[in-house]
Amino acid sequence: MQSEIVLLHGWGMNKQVWQLSIEQLQQAQPLAVRSVNLPGFGGAAFAEHISTLDDLADEIARELSEHSVLVGWSLGGLVAINLAHRYPDKVAKLVLVASNPCFVESPEWPGIKPKVLAGFKQALADDSAKTIERFLAIQAMGSEHARDDIKQLRKLLGQLPAAHPKALSLGLDALQSCDYRAYFGALSQPVFGLFGRLDALVPSEVIERMAALNPQFKAFTFAKASHAPFISHKDEFVTHLKSIL
Repeated sequence: MQSEIVLLHGWGMNKQVWQLSIEQLQQAQPLAVRSVNLPGFGGAAFAEHISTLDDLADEIARELSEHSVLVGWSLGGLVAINLAHRYPDKVAKLVLVASNPCFVESPEWPGIKPKVLAGFKQALADDSAKTIERFLAIQAMGSEHARDDIKQLRKLLGQLPAAHPKALSLGLDALQSCDYRAYFGALSQPVFGLFGRLDALVPSEVIERMAALNPQFKAFTFAKASHAPFISHKDEFVTHLKSIL
């Protein structure tokens, strides 16, 4: 299989969130560009044996060309780090979009407060659709046109089937429990980051900590973007992504 650019979506989402970016990227790239559904999202099958992020990453790896470029948003960034660490021949370069190798806040690491993720876990058990709607709102929080961002994400999300309940649960578990800081620090591939300064889920202070872990890491921050810069600042996002690719 020929090398390609593969875009991985975030929790509760599906591959359609990348639709607008892909249309622009395909115009200027010698490599093929595609987005994929993580197992259990957007109608993709969720095999019975999948119980960890390693299992989920293995499913993606089976369809990944060697020397691919991975662009991972949020949870998709964790999957990208996992793949780059465990399948180094398959991953030539990583671009992490509003992602964090360790999403949970601790005294020495910026992230999401544990009680927020615990609250999502409980809410997911009660009403998954309402929980995803709330998550959409948090992703756009701080953006200069948050309402339009939510509307756009909701429209793209609705183009494919709803996520499998077990996939949603596993994804939240991964955000709560995966600490890939050691993986991230040991990556040999070039690794880049694109962040929103107003992101309520991935604090911009984490960029400096990530650079300390991996001196190869290069990041850019969109001053007025939140958690979904490829939606709120599409043209600017694609321009920066092209320069990295």
